[in-house]
Amino acid sequence: MRLTGPLRGVVVLLLLVGFTWLLASALFGGDSSLSVRNIFTGTREEPTQSEMRPRRYKCGLSAPCPPKHLAFRLVSGAANVIGPKICLEDKMLMSSVKNNVGRGLNIALVNGVTGELLETRTFDMWAGDVSHLLKFLRPLHEGTLVFVASFDDAATKLNDESRRLLEELGSTAVKELAFRDSWVFVGAKGIENKSPFEQRMKNSKSSNKYEGWPESLEMDGCIPMRPPLEG
Repeated sequence: MRLTGPLRGVVVLLLLVGFTWLLASALFGGDSSLSVRNIFTGTREEPTQSEMRPRRYKCGLSAPCPPKHLAFRLVSGAANVIGPKICLEDKMLMSSVKNNVGRGLNIALVNGVTGELLETRTFDMWAGDVSHLLKFLRPLHEGTLVFVASFDDAATKLNDESRRLLEELGSTAVKELAFRDSWVFVGAKGIENKSPFEQRMKNSKSSNKYEGWPESLEMDGCIPMRPPLEG
């Protein structure tokens, strides 16, 4: 059967488009066989598993942080069983896996200008000596970021001076922090206002998730980096 003039023109046009697609795929990459087949059949390629999977940002945040901001996630301990976690810029600073967390206050110090980890320490607030915490907090340098996550009991040994020092870092909850409360906090030496990064869950028999302990707290966000200090 011979093709009429208009029909022949359509077939030639389709062949020309197909060969052009093949040539482009060969030059620039891609699955040419699928592309040509889709053109002629009208089918659409289904997304792959990797394309369907939600994109992951630093420390598991749901969205990326703006430039000159540090991504973080804090998780307080669960009862006296599961240890806390402190993540910064997709690096786990403190966790049970790293074997550097313990009962009480788990604190990571970070350079607020560079985002560099300075030190991590744990302070037993049930049977420990609060003087160790005081010696740790008193000499902090201006601009130092302070990440805190509780585990088990973070309050029993706190005294007026230790609470005041943590208040000066931007905490509003530490004043009322009590036995076995869950607490996560990010503050800074020299902060002018109260920190927006703080959560506290009160230990209460009527609302505790675990027997004798409230539920674990989880907090994440983006912290603006501090400009270099003048002089």
